Amino acid sequence: MPLFFERIREAAPSFGSFELVMVDDGSNDGTVDAILREKGTMPVSLIRFGRNFGQTAALAAGIERARGDVIVTIDSDLENDPRDIPKLVEKLDEGFTVVSGWRQGRWKNEFFARRLPSVMANELISFFTGVYLHDYGCTLKAYKAEVVQDIRLYGDMHRFVAAFAAWRGGLIAEVPVSFEPRRFGRSKYGFGRIVRVLLDLVFVAFMRRYFNHPMRFFGGWGFVSIIAGFVTLCVAFGVKFAGGPTLIETPLPNLAALFVIVGVQFVLFGVLAEIIVRTYYESQNKRPFSIAQIYEEEV
Repeated sequence: MPLFFERIREAAPSFGSFELVMVDDGSNDGTVDAILREKGTMPVSLIRFGRNFGQTAALAAGIERARGDVIVTIDSDLENDPRDIPKLVEKLDEGFTVVSGWRQGRWKNEFFARRLPSVMANELISFFTGVYLHDYGCTLKAYKAEVVQDIRLYGDMHRFVAAFAAWRGGLIAEVPVSFEPRRFGRSKYGFGRIVRVLLDLVFVAFMRRYFNHPMRFFGGWGFVSIIAGFVTLCVAFGVKFAGGPTLIETPLPNLAALFVIVGVQFVLFGVLAEIIVRTYYESQNKRPFSIAQIYEEEV
């Protein structure tokens, strides 16, 4: 932690006015005391969780607490260098909404074990979200506050913030940043993490395409299932009239009924989902669109 603050001090002259919001995610290694010792030496505030809630919760708490027009997220393990922050902020000044770091030289000696899976994961996430980034896992990102503070993060969704911002009309850029091997803590990379990312990706892909019209998803699959049921029943009758097994002797009628029942349930799920979406918007006075700017007619 002292090294992190030292790097912040080195980069601070290029920040201008800034605040440092630190989130302690239930640590027990003296992190809180190290942060509190810095109070009075720089504009730092601390949010301390009662237990470990994960990176998404920590980022959400820090973003909610931040008061500036620009919000930069970074881990304190020094994988990312705080001295790269000015490069991201300068890119924001060009009109972008989110600027994401792209870690250079990462896992160059672990191509098959780490680098190749990382490239494949980023390509997969980019394909499903429609927002193409080389390094979704890089925490070092800069945001325009008015965009990111409207995004609510749950589960392990922190890696998809750039995609959420893009769906709201934001402009996304990527800037190469330095990378240093982790000095503190340990990586949570593993099979369990891969599974969680894939499950989150399914949800994100659904949100992107069907959040405002879920009936198109549930109703579409529902009608496919109902049609499959009628086709299966027709096949059963065709087999019977062709001299084959009767309707009692073949499982096709049961399969047809199953298809129809599942299809009706999907359609009903779609109806319920449409009601939930409308309740979400109307109860919070939200709108299913975002306005970048209004040009009013001069009188």
